[in-house]
Amino acid sequence: MAHDRIVVSTTETVAGHRTIATLGQVFGVVVRSRGLGGNIAAGLRSILGGEIKEYTALVEETRRHAIDRLVQNATLMGGNAVVMMRFDSGSIGQTMNEVVAYGTAVIIETDEKARI
Repeated sequence: MAHDRIVVSTTETVAGHRTIATLGQVFGVVVRSRGLGGNIAAGLRSILGGEIKEYTALVEETRRHAIDRLVQNATLMGGNAVVMMRFDSGSIGQTMNEVVAYGTAVIIETDEKARI
């Protein structure tokens, strides 16, 4: 069944749909480096306290990129949804941030019985 987009859900099921096939684990991995300018600006902000917007933006962008890769990989597997999606993240050295989006690629279809 072809869909215009992949459904990504943090739940085990997608409301109004039933899972007809489980395809397996799917990942989207991104490693980003913080630039020198961002590190300097963040360092100055950390002295004053408060949100470090340079790092917040980095993490938000990296998570979006990881989900894009997750969706791309699920599509390559033949899926039209990812269920139980989660994030994991960490630092590599002093200047790199890693984000992994992972879940289970599945094929779903509309469940007519679930329609209200």
